[in-house]
Amino acid sequence: MSAIITLSLLAILVLYLGLFKVRAALLPVSLLGLAGALVMYVCQWGKEATPIYSGMVLFDHFAIAFSVLCVFVTALVLLLSKDYFDDRSIHVAEYYALIIFSLTGAVLVAAFHNLAMLFIGIEVMSVALYILAGIREKDFASNEAALKYFLMGAFSTGFLLFGVALLYGASGSFYLAAIKAYVVDNPREISPLFYGGILLLLVGLAFKVGAAPFHFWTPDVYDGAPILITTFMSTVVKTAAFAGFLRLFYVCFVPLQDFWMPALLVMTVITLFVGNVTALVQQSFKRMLAYSSISYEGYMLFAIVAVGPASVEAVLIFAVSY
Repeated sequence: MSAIITLSLLAILVLYLGLFKVRAALLPVSLLGLAGALVMYVCQWGKEATPIYSGMVLFDHFAIAFSVLCVFVTALVLLLSKDYFDDRSIHVAEYYALIIFSLTGAVLVAAFHNLAMLFIGIEVMSVALYILAGIREKDFASNEAALKYFLMGAFSTGFLLFGVALLYGASGSFYLAAIKAYVVDNPREISPLFYGGILLLLVGLAFKVGAAPFHFWTPDVYDGAPILITTFMSTVVKTAAFAGFLRLFYVCFVPLQDFWMPALLVMTVITLFVGNVTALVQQSFKRMLAYSSISYEGYMLFAIVAVGPASVEAVLIFAVSY
């Protein structure tokens, strides 16, 4: 948790550096703060993982591994941005601060142990991206990307929250351990509300990761957003979203795999087909990469379809290679 606090304070510090016109210090301070967060995660690796803050977050090896990957890739994105932002805006600090705030939400998604924290992490990660996608205020394509991303994000959040509400209504808890206990202890008495909640969560998370047939916002947003923001969205954000997706289904829903697996398998096949075939006919390089990203999501979804002890390593290795 100290790393999350460090990232939050780092974003606020970067904003103050921008307020006092210390532009030269923005990149070094940001990279130094990210390096400090990486050190904190590495030091936490050997400690016993227990839920903290009333069971809201759990920094086990799963969360630490995905968080380290997200922080490291964010540092690479910031290194690429050294001269990029300077040529496009006088308010460079806002770029750095919003990226770090979005990263904070991403590591919360990877470490959630309560469905309320999953929602908070996704929203912290997404709200910063809504602004970043449209930060070129005089660019029509950037404004269109921000509006589409916001509308689709709000729409998918409705599915996510409705699913969380149904799970709570059936199990009586937001905590993953309690939801898992409900599924294990009542194998033949699962409430219909619970099944409805699983399907709504599946739709909401599919929107967030951009899986077909809920992918239609992805090409426009990727094409209209600044290229480095697109890079951040297609790597850090997708990795965190899949980490949250996998944690939820691996911890809570494995005993009910026969129910949700066919729907997810169909979604995976459609994602692979749409992503690969549609990428072939694109005239825009960024749109081609957007559809390529969708196809990669299909491969990562296979790890959730065949959820098991090897799924975590599979998703992590594939995310690193991607």
